[in-house]
Amino acid sequence: QVQLVESGGGLVQAGGSLRLSCAASGRTFSTYIMGWFRQAPGKEREFVAAISWGGGSTYYADSVKGRFTISRDNAKNTVYLQMNSLKPEDTAVYYCAIDRHGYGLGKTASQWYDYWGQGTQVTVSS
Repeated sequence: QVQLVESGGGLVQAGGSLRLSCAASGRTFSTYIMGWFRQAPGKEREFVAAISWGGGSTYYADSVKGRFTISRDNAKNTVYLQMNSLKPEDTAVYYCAIDRHGYGLGKTASQWYDYWGQGTQVTVSS
């Protein structure tokens, strides 16, 4: 069983930055694709970004491309999401998740991910 704990959310003005962290338990963290998703009130959960097990490949939703950066530190069992130029429409609960089976970075539906954190709230004020 793998547990994920997100942190780093908060309230920020439009144009500002936040860095989210997701700490994972378990010895096999470095073998998993990791993803970030978000869910705004009244909306479905949507894909944000994903990173390969070694960190060499990344994939982003069009809505965040050029503003967000996903990275990981396998020595610390942690994946990050650096969010710059934040917009009010980025307001959501952000979740990290694990794709244990390696379905691929382009598999952006939440069904391809197995384990989920509890989420961290990001609120961007205008």
